[in-house]
Amino acid sequence: MRVGVIGLGAMGMGAARSCLRAGLATTGCDLREAARDAFAAAGGQACARPSDLPEATEAVLLLVVNAAQTEAALFGPEGCAGRLKSGAVVISCATMSPSDAERLAAEAERRGLLYLDAPVSGGAAKAASGEMTVMASGSPAAFGKAEPVLAAVATKVWQLGDRPGIGATVKVVHQLLAGVHIAVAAEAMSLGIRAGADPRQLYEVVTSAAGNSWMFENRMARVLEGDDAPRSAVDIFVKDLGLVAELARSLDHPVPLASQAQQLFTAASAIGHGRADDGFVIRVWQALTGIPLPGAKGGA
Repeated sequence: MRVGVIGLGAMGMGAARSCLRAGLATTGCDLREAARDAFAAAGGQACARPSDLPEATEAVLLLVVNAAQTEAALFGPEGCAGRLKSGAVVISCATMSPSDAERLAAEAERRGLLYLDAPVSGGAAKAASGEMTVMASGSPAAFGKAEPVLAAVATKVWQLGDRPGIGATVKVVHQLLAGVHIAVAAEAMSLGIRAGADPRQLYEVVTSAAGNSWMFENRMARVLEGDDAPRSAVDIFVKDLGLVAELARSLDHPVPLASQAQQLFTAASAIGHGRADDGFVIRVWQALTGIPLPGAKGGA
């Protein structure tokens, strides 16, 4: 099967390499020369523009940031739609609003393409090992066509319905939880540091007790080491929690915790940490209170 993977970032690179390992003829697409070179070194083909994907590509996996990038990669002046075989499947993985997923699916259908609304979770590590979780909705034909790609990149594929937009809805709700969990993990760690608790001992206690969460365990481990290299950046949650607010407004549904968390991520971005790993939203509390962060120069 001839596959294109657009976006060779933290998750896209892992997904593209997983497709290669599965024996799929995979072309990775990214504007960054370093990313293209890295994928070529792994044995894949690489191109800079979606419009340079091989003719008659049968499936395209889009791991870009948002709906606008997805639309440009598919249908823009340098989009790949014209390179796709009739009946090819678009596997759209960016977190976006349900309305955007529905709109892009309608345009794909108009062009004779199948569309799978398929947001993903798992981070760079799960992408690299081909163990992502996919929250997908689309027609049975789209699921069938996408199956070799999904089998290569994921160990759990949720079939949520036959209508694009359902996958996006579930991912937005998931991001409400993820964003709030990260923000409260940072709040708890910052409070402990301010009160004089040893941050490493605090981490060990929490991760062995009922107050633990996956996000606390994962993100605060990086804070302890001062490792702010972005696996998922602060600015991602500025965007994703904005999608939560947008969906909630459309339903007249209050989401006060998500709204507060978005303000914290927005504050972290405003003081210059938008590209840092999202757990470093803790730097908002550092800026407000002067707490020393572990792993940083002069830290705890």
